[in-house]
Amino acid sequence: MEHRPDFEPCFTCKHPDFWAGDVETIYRRIEAVEKGEVTQIGISPGGRPFYVVAYGDREPFVSKANFNSAVGARDLTAYADKSDRLRPVVILLGPVHGEETNGSTGCVNMMQIMETGEDLRGKAWPELREIAETCRLLIIPTANPDGTARFAPGCFVGCEPYEVRYWAQGTYSDGTLCNWPQCKAKHPMRGSNVGFLGAYFNDDGINPMHDEFFAPMGPEAPAIMRVAREEAPELICGLHGHPSSVAVLEPAYVPMYVKRECSEFARRLKARYEQVGLPCAEPFTPQPDGDQPSGPPFNLTSALFHTSGAMSFTLECPVGFSGDNALACSHEDILEMQLHLYHECITFAHDRLKAWPEAVC
Repeated sequence: MEHRPDFEPCFTCKHPDFWAGDVETIYRRIEAVEKGEVTQIGISPGGRPFYVVAYGDREPFVSKANFNSAVGARDLTAYADKSDRLRPVVILLGPVHGEETNGSTGCVNMMQIMETGEDLRGKAWPELREIAETCRLLIIPTANPDGTARFAPGCFVGCEPYEVRYWAQGTYSDGTLCNWPQCKAKHPMRGSNVGFLGAYFNDDGINPMHDEFFAPMGPEAPAIMRVAREEAPELICGLHGHPSSVAVLEPAYVPMYVKRECSEFARRLKARYEQVGLPCAEPFTPQPDGDQPSGPPFNLTSALFHTSGAMSFTLECPVGFSGDNALACSHEDILEMQLHLYHECITFAHDRLKAWPEAVC
């Protein structure tokens, strides 16, 4: 950890009108929805509601057991008999870390495409809208409105690395920046040694990505998991942000078939990005989870698989800050990365539905 007593974070950041970097913009876009169905799924410790916006009819399915019991029975159809399902279900999970507004921006622009056929720049996406209309698309524009409300700049394009640390993980009371991943060693993030509370956390200091899923500390993760459990989605894409190229992270504590599916998705996403000239990291090679106590965490991505059977993964997208190891990109670049990602998510979900459950039993 590094102390920067001379550090002054930026409180304003210019971004275009299509950017959704504050809760007021996100709420305004939700209120403008006409073709989708808006449902409030929870309220944050700070009193801010969060929503799921659904496009496409919900196709009922027979469920006789929860997912983990169905796995125990070696019969996934006991949880979700999808034999009559025609539309795959896809969940786009907006930022659980409030400062990662690349995700909320992608989500509200996707909502606009579903409403009008164009993103908020006025660019038409006919193929994306057409394929999205063949699925049930569930969009959670923000999964941590408290954190986003605390994120004054609204985006990181052009910011310095120290500013990113300040707004994302916050500071201790002596002004020391809470670096990653050491910031996760204190949870909840509250108490006399906490200075500025970063946007990673809700107003109670809970990081929804690392809630206590068997005894929840905050409202966000349980609400998201309830949506997944009730919908039995084919695919859940958790939208996050980092310095470098778009990357599909290997999920932890899931069966190897899910890891292989995610790796294949990463390969297809990279091929799509190459066609349109966007950067993308190399697909990961599936590996068994480590045998060390400090190995990969069982986080929200893992929990979503274990409650719904979905191919749940974390998608890291560049946020555009400056630095030696950061990928330079514009607001427009980030939006393009998000929307092409969603196209591949829906395409892949169609293939996964066709294979359920034979390919995984």
